[in-house]
Amino acid sequence: MSKPAKCISVKEAQDLHAHWVATRGASLSLSSVGQDSHDVFFTVAELQEYLDYVKDESNKQGISNPGIRIFFAAYNETNNNRSTVFLAPTDGDDENSDNNYNVDPFNRGGTGWPPNAY
Repeated sequence: MSKPAKCISVKEAQDLHAHWVATRGASLSLSSVGQDSHDVFFTVAELQEYLDYVKDESNKQGISNPGIRIFFAAYNETNNNRSTVFLAPTDGDDENSDNNYNVDPFNRGGTGWPPNAY
């Protein structure tokens, strides 16, 4: 299998994360949340299971090439008010496709603590 076209180098990933920490992470640390998550972890098996679910449910709706949108989010819980992400299917394969509210989003990943750096 060849490398996907949208892969980036480790260096670019490190630079992107460092820029996020410098421009957004620092202000998040000063918020009422305190130190916040830097990452969300899912296993490959969990992601593959979700992608298979999205493909199957989308096909049932006549959507042959769905997309996945990743949303930034935050828990609203007393003991975990940290940032997270959730994955939500779309009804098409471009960034302007509508969200597909007929297929459930995906969440409940883990996060390293203290926060992991890339």
